[in-house]
Amino acid sequence: MGMRWGLGIVVTTVLLVLGGGVWWLILHEDGDEGEVRATLSAAAVIAGSDTAGYARATEPRAFRFPEDHGPHPEFRTEWWYLTGNLRQPSDGRRFAYQLTFFRNALSPEGVGRASAWDTNQLWMAHLAITDVASDMHVYEERFARGAAGLAGAEPDPFRVWLEDWTILGSESETFPLSVRAEKDRWAVDLTLREGKPPVFQGDEGLSRKGPNPGDASYYLSFTRLPTTGMLTLEGVQFEVVGDSWMDREWSTSALGEEHLGWDWFSLQLDDGREIMFFELRRKDGEPEPLNHGSFVEVDGSYRSLAADDVEIQVLNTWASPLDGTEYPSGWQLRLPALDLELTLEPMVQDQEMNLSVRYWEGAIRVTGRDADGPVEGVGFAELTGYGEDPEARGQGLFGPR
Repeated sequence: MGMRWGLGIVVTTVLLVLGGGVWWLILHEDGDEGEVRATLSAAAVIAGSDTAGYARATEPRAFRFPEDHGPHPEFRTEWWYLTGNLRQPSDGRRFAYQLTFFRNALSPEGVGRASAWDTNQLWMAHLAITDVASDMHVYEERFARGAAGLAGAEPDPFRVWLEDWTILGSESETFPLSVRAEKDRWAVDLTLREGKPPVFQGDEGLSRKGPNPGDASYYLSFTRLPTTGMLTLEGVQFEVVGDSWMDREWSTSALGEEHLGWDWFSLQLDDGREIMFFELRRKDGEPEPLNHGSFVEVDGSYRSLAADDVEIQVLNTWASPLDGTEYPSGWQLRLPALDLELTLEPMVQDQEMNLSVRYWEGAIRVTGRDADGPVEGVGFAELTGYGEDPEARGQGLFGPR
């Protein structure tokens, strides 16, 4: 069995005074490696509960850059999501990484601020590195207030940060991006160059995920960003090259109460094409007609994929050593209209993120065929809602107590 390190923080209760309201955040426990730390439901983080005073994603909008690289504080939840499959050019040794910044509003905009520490924004960031050859997956989580320079985002010049974890654009253009994050003896220090233009997911960027108006997000993807730089593991540096994927998404209430979680896939084929698709999982076990994705051609043009355009079959499962929770672990993905059939397999079985939100996210290997012959590639899968406490489903990420 390979190495697995869980790096967290001690149980902490944070008191936030927000313009007359007192809010609490309970962080997770850095206890025994075999303990489940998760206290929050991934589905609840983006579900609809109290939406009063927040903006809603109700119809397609015109995207503007660089403004939309920055924050949208009128919406409750937002994230900047980087994943990448990398290799050492000298010998092809495989690595992968994830760096994600989450912004969550504790109250709608417009509440007066008495000082630089008075804020309604709370930030969370996740960092993970996978070393395929060593069967190793390491991860870390941080929280900070969106005040006093501790965390935030700016569009021009583009910057997202939480303490010293950063995504930085250039002075005159958004790309290239400089990505840096460090924890003890492991780190990422990468440069992401501009690749294909953004893909606007769903209906021109309006990604509907629930049956009610506003149960949606604004969602765009940069599906192939050429990447170079250094990874550090146990103090050893590795030169790496490869491709990254960046998702940008913001919403106030995306999922309906009928959803338990989702399975999300981002695939980068060696022939220069990309695929994104997600399946929302319902409590009643019925197929979800709102599932969707996109298929990106070599030249950057793309088409939307509806629920009935994609067939996904689970081939295997993997049981978490934490508590036996079973995750899907191997899939067959078919796009009949494109005569494309792919097999997806985790590069490392245990890429579970045992943090305040528990989920599996990691690198996958892609093999298969289309009408022209064999197809290969790499990708990422994200699996949420497995093994969660059902009582956590309605709690949301942060809330009054």
